[in-house]
Amino acid sequence: MRDKSIVRKISQGMYILTTVGGGCCVDAVSQISGGDNPLIGVAVMKKNYTNKLMKDNNIFALSVLGEGIDPKIIINFGMKSMRDYNKFESVGVEEVEGVNVIKGSLGYMVCEKVDMIENDTHTLFIGKLIEADKFSDGKEMTYGYYQEHKDELVKVVTTSGKTAWVCTVCGYVYYGDSLPDDYKCPICGVGREMFKLKEE
Repeated sequence: MRDKSIVRKISQGMYILTTVGGGCCVDAVSQISGGDNPLIGVAVMKKNYTNKLMKDNNIFALSVLGEGIDPKIIINFGMKSMRDYNKFESVGVEEVEGVNVIKGSLGYMVCEKVDMIENDTHTLFIGKLIEADKFSDGKEMTYGYYQEHKDELVKVVTTSGKTAWVCTVCGYVYYGDSLPDDYKCPICGVGREMFKLKEE
C-alpha cells in the first residue's frame, strides 16, 4: 500500500460516543437516511470496552466536537478505558434520554439502536435519531483537523528519566528501553511500528 494516510482526507468529524456506563472518541459517523428520525451509523472498534456497552444498551448519544473543545475531553475519552476509570467524573455532562452528553460540545444526537453489522475489526451500530440539540454554532472538528493538530490537542506527558515510546495513533505511552517485537498498543491495537521514541 503506497500511502493509506489518504483516508484522512475522507470528510468526517470527531465525536464523543456515549451510552449507559461509558463512552469513547469516534470519527466513523454517518447519516444514512433522511426524514424526521434519520438513521445514524457509528463504527466502534471491537477491542474497545464501549463496543460491549453498545451491545448491552439500546440508547446511545453522539456529542459533536468543535475545534475549540477542551483537549482534556479528547484525552479522557480517547486514551482511557471505563474498565478502570470513570470518564464522566471530570467532564461536564447533561443527561438526555438516559445517557450522558458532553456539555462542552457543539451539540448532540441521541439515537435508539435498531441494527448492528459486524466486520473483522469494528461493529457498525445503526440508530434512529430520537432527540437532538445544538449548544453552539462553533466550527466542527474534522478528523483531518484532529490529525493535523494532534500534537497540540493531545500533549503527551511522560515520566522524567524513563525511556518512553508513544503510540502515534492514540497517544498511549509505553515505558521501557525497547518495545517487544510482537508488541501491540493496548488501547488501539496497532503494532510497534506505529510507536515513536519520545525525547525528553
